Amino acid sequence: MSARADAVRETRDRILEATLAVAAAKPLAALTLGDVASLAEVTVQTVLRHFDSREQLLDVAANHAAAEVKQERATCVGDVEAAVRTVVAHYERRGDAVLVLLAQDQWDARVRAVTDTGRAFHRRWVAEVFAPQIEAHPQREAVLDLLVVSTDIYTWKLLRRDRRLSQARTSARMLRLVRAVLEGA
Repeated sequence: MSARADAVRETRDRILEATLAVAAAKPLAALTLGDVASLAEVTVQTVLRHFDSREQLLDVAANHAAAEVKQERATCVGDVEAAVRTVVAHYERRGDAVLVLLAQDQWDARVRAVTDTGRAFHRRWVAEVFAPQIEAHPQREAVLDLLVVSTDIYTWKLLRRDRRLSQARTSARMLRLVRAVLEGA
């Protein structure tokens, strides 16, 4: 019984990871169950046995990704260098996929819900991780806004993808931005 349960869980996880991979490569509106099944090496019927519909699959996949992101972004509160390293490592893993989603959020309500959740998560993460530094300043909201921008995916994109800087240089420049905000606030 345990082996069967493990096999079911492994298949479900493979389907969820395939869903995220397909969503990273094409507009969500174009994602089909056939695409997911093919990548997960299962049949469409197997996908539907695990998830009753495409909509349920997308909802569960979004929740699955959100849980993974929360784990990936775990950081010691107040450790500025670790926070920047953590967020850059997270963008290295998921940044390109997130950029694909962000390019769709103006015309796809489902995607907009995911990206709105991501924006809110990032702001909460910044507020939590930099809480000691933010609390030390009278203009807390302005400092929070600037730290959100300094650690935002678009900042990473400008440095890493547009300027083609290495991960280490990108981290160093983002850390410099964060320190400038903290020192100048």
